[in-house]
Amino acid sequence: MSETSQAGGGQVANDQVNTKLRNVAIIAHVDHGKTTLVDELLKQSGVYRDNQQVTERAMDSNDLERERGITILAKCTAVDWQDTRINIVDTPGHADFGGEVERILSMVDGVVLLVDAAEGPMPQTKFVTQKALARGLNPIVVINKADKPDARPFWVQDQVFDLFAALGANDEQLDFPTLFASAKQGWAVTDLEDPRENMTALFDLVLESVPAPAGDTTKPFAMLATTLEADPYLGRILTGRIHSGIAKVNMPVRVLDRDGKILQEGRLSKLLSFQGLKRVPVDEASAGDIVAIAGLTEATVANTIAATSVTEAITAQPIDPPTLAMTFAVNDSPLAGREGDKVTSRMIRDRLLREAEGNVAIRITETEDKDAFEVAGRGELQLGVLIETMRREGYELSISRPRVLFRNDPESGQRQEPMEEVVIDVDDDYSGVVVEKMSERKAELTDMRPSGGGKTRVTFIAPSRGLIGYHGEFLTDTRGTGIMNRIFHDFGPYKGPIQGRRTGVLISNGNGTAVPFALWNLEERGEIFIHPGSPVYEGMIIGEHSRNNDLEVNPMKAKQLTNMRASGKDEAVRLTPPRVRSLEQALSYIADDELVEVTPKSIRLRKQLLCPHERKKQSRLKDAG
Repeated sequence: MSETSQAGGGQVANDQVNTKLRNVAIIAHVDHGKTTLVDELLKQSGVYRDNQQVTERAMDSNDLERERGITILAKCTAVDWQDTRINIVDTPGHADFGGEVERILSMVDGVVLLVDAAEGPMPQTKFVTQKALARGLNPIVVINKADKPDARPFWVQDQVFDLFAALGANDEQLDFPTLFASAKQGWAVTDLEDPRENMTALFDLVLESVPAPAGDTTKPFAMLATTLEADPYLGRILTGRIHSGIAKVNMPVRVLDRDGKILQEGRLSKLLSFQGLKRVPVDEASAGDIVAIAGLTEATVANTIAATSVTEAITAQPIDPPTLAMTFAVNDSPLAGREGDKVTSRMIRDRLLREAEGNVAIRITETEDKDAFEVAGRGELQLGVLIETMRREGYELSISRPRVLFRNDPESGQRQEPMEEVVIDVDDDYSGVVVEKMSERKAELTDMRPSGGGKTRVTFIAPSRGLIGYHGEFLTDTRGTGIMNRIFHDFGPYKGPIQGRRTGVLISNGNGTAVPFALWNLEERGEIFIHPGSPVYEGMIIGEHSRNNDLEVNPMKAKQLTNMRASGKDEAVRLTPPRVRSLEQALSYIADDELVEVTPKSIRLRKQLLCPHERKKQSRLKDAG
């Protein structure tokens, strides 16, 4: 294949479609099988050699994606089928990463909507589908996991139709083609009675249903940057779809912001086209193709990269505003600097600003305290992933409790807060406790129906701040069998105070090392969070008090030895294993006057003010105020 044909089928006639090219995104709720499907499409299109070793979920290249089994960053790949190049974009399923999904949809001409054959459409299915339908894209519906014992594909097909109708789909969008598939087993069929052999039906349907991209190659080159990444050799790499014209290596270009202001002028030092999992250097690419470019130091997401004669920016899709914020501050605990090598506010600031460049759904603002920064985003998962990435890079941070961002209604001036649609699948036995706990959090029950197999599906509209910290309690209440999915719904009237954590905490009253005997004695006071031998300091939270007040304790108090020794009975103590919290669990557990200390090897809970006198003083001021 020549380089020109790789980069979009060579030069096309003026304003004609490039018939040998298709751009398609795969969208779905989390865990419905998008990345597995892309794996299979790569395999069956001949991207891999017969004897090539291929990792499972090859598109999830990031360590965090592999560990959590979710897609965080949208990624492009390309396959060849019947002389046509298909650019495929794998998108995240979590609404927290919705900023990625919204931008990706501006690059493609069609979407493959994947829906689980047992679960049916879920909240994030609704979220991504709404975005796709609003852009006028006609979805191909693939009902995946049709081989599951509890699959109900035709019921799911009806549910998808109802969802499209509820989202205001036009007649053409409602007349969607459907395939039944098992991405894991590598087949897709138009009829469940057909032989289940390969994915040919899906390839053919993409060629038939997804329109070829149009673009005028006589106009000057222009493209909208959609994703940004850093490469150690090439510097900033921007991926996007060429809107018009032809891009050539070393051509002079300019970078325009949303308002058409020139940010930078430079040259395209590298032009990369997608081929399987690799990016291949090409000499030129034409309108309609998805490419990656290098050589620009200032360009970022949502900027227009264009020929020097272009003065107008391409309209970028507006991004939904952040709904949740946390404060990222320098780690000032007595154990600071022991594990991480990036501990100063300047380093943290530079890293956060770098993140905000490529992730348009995150907003960074400096606080009055120069050592702290407010980071606003879409949800706990998105911000949790950022913190986890930073700690792996060697940063030490103190993180505050997540708080929701309120706004005033533009019309009435009334205070509003973000509301979420919560869909819960739970065993019938536990539906009562779930409804009770959600109503305590000011949630409004909107739907409750049996979903088969002794399960109930309950839908609520709930204030976001009521859901912070609820997931762990929810799993305990449902014995780990419940599934909760949340998605931003809208801003609604302020619901009033919501009760937070009902218990106090056990706080270390000194610096040193936790002793087994002391922790054993403290077990009757509440649940312990730390292991014997863990370093502790004054103001550090070592456990949960069984009552509603905070209690200062001494976890370093060793057993006093006397001349009288018992016959070995009380030599060894048996400790209950401590509850070690994950990063997200720790963030949702802490109260407003507490912090999570995050270092490359540890996650500790602490009071904001370490000194007990300072805490008492602040408490008195709060009571007086």
